[in-house]
Order: sequence, then structure tokens, then C-alpha cells
Amino acid sequence: MIIKKTLLVGVAIFLRISILFCSTEPKAALTHPQGQKDVLARMARVENGLLSPVLVKGDPGWNISERMKFYEVPGVSIAVIENFKIAWAKGYGVKDVLTGESVRENTMFQAASISKSFNATAIMKEVQEGKLSLDANVNDYLQSWKLPENEFTAKNKVTLANLLSHTGGITVSSFSGYPAAAAVPTVQQILRGESPANNPPVAVEMEPGKTFSYSGGGATIAQLVLIELEKKPYPQIMNEFILTPLQMTHSTFAQPLPEALKNQMAA
Repeated sequence: MIIKKTLLVGVAIFLRISILFCSTEPKAALTHPQGQKDVLARMARVENGLLSPVLVKGDPGWNISERMKFYEVPGVSIAVIENFKIAWAKGYGVKDVLTGESVRENTMFQAASISKSFNATAIMKEVQEGKLSLDANVNDYLQSWKLPENEFTAKNKVTLANLLSHTGGITVSSFSGYPAAAAVPTVQQILRGESPANNPPVAVEMEPGKTFSYSGGGATIAQLVLIELEKKPYPQIMNEFILTPLQMTHSTFAQPLPEALKNQMAA
């Protein structure tokens, strides 16, 4: 997915959906009620006041450009939210290492696992409307693929509450992604670990509800629940449930990225 309403710099895709974030108010800094001068001063404090993990008295902090050089980060975009509105947004460095084009307020970054929060929000919307139960066996909602039962599910079944809290004992913590020209697997192929997917099958390896174990595989199961419940493509569901209500008009779950948006994408 692609979005930027907060500080978002992403790399991996966990839901097999490209998520890019981009501010809907790139000029917010110019209209802040406290005035442009105050906003610029606050921006400068952020840009020059980055702190180390261990605070040392008298240390003035780091400069964002210096830290980008240290970590070899070509481009960063920051948006600061205050009172539920964008106080200011700014880009640093380049959005494309080949062309040298600068990062701007509306540059789109891949948001990686931030997409899990959006996925969970969509699930909770269905729960609120009585279409899903957090405590039901997740297999009750699945049709095209079922989570295989085994000795770990004999006592407790995997629920949506388990999936959203990463307590389902589900395998596949993360995914490595695919080259731009490569075939992209379906959600069902990912869950089965079937080519062209490059991950093992998603399964239960611990008793559900016993311990936290981070799982991108579990988030993908929740994604399939939404698809089969709504009978719509996942990007359409997320646009209707999340992006449009939030007026995130430059954000998308579409993969590959639509042609009209490709020139805004950080690469």
C-alpha cells in the first residue's frame, strides 16, 4: 500500500500488496494557524534535533541530512500530525537514485508492515457491523483455502483475534518480495506456499493463544477473510473502507502501481 500521513519509510511487502503513502495536504505547512514562520522554526528543531538512543547531557542532537548519509538512505519523507491535521510535511534527499529527482511532500513510499494496521482496521469494521466475530474459528470464514488443522489446533482454534494480535502460532514471519518483472502469486498461492510464491506454506506451529509470534502469514489469512467476505478485490476493499473515508486520495493498495501514480513513487 502507498500512504504518507505520518513518518513513513518502508521496504518490505508483507501482505503481498504494495502499500504507498502520500499526504493529501502537501502544502499544509503554509496554512498552519500559527503561521509559516513558527512552522519553519519547528521544522528546523526536528531536522537538527535527532537524538541518540542514549541521551547525553549537552548533546545538541543530530542533523537529518547527516543521519541519512550515515545510514545510506537516499530519500526520506516526514509528515507531522497535530490535532488530527497535518501541521507540516517535507521531503529530504532523492526519490530516484538514477534520475536524482528530489523527494517532495507528495512522494509515495512503500509502507510495508504499516499495512497490517490498515488490514486490522478493515477487519474491525466488519466486526463492528456484525459480519465477523473475533472469537470464531477463522476457518469458518474461509472458502478457497483452509488453515490446515493439526495437533496444535486440537484444543484451541485460530481466531481473528489471534491473527490480529500475532498469537495464532502461525508460520511465515515475513516475505521477501518479488522482482518487478516477476510473476506475482495470488493470496491462495502464498498461503499454500505454491509457485510462483517464494515462501513455505502458512501453517500452525504452536498452540493458538499461548504466545506472541509475529506472523505476516497470519495477516495474509486475515486479508483473505476480507476478500472472501466482501467478494471484491483487496485494493477496492481497502479503498472503500479506509483510504476514501480518510481522504487519502494519493494512496493505494494496488499492485502493480497504476501508471498515473508511478511518477510519484520513491525508487
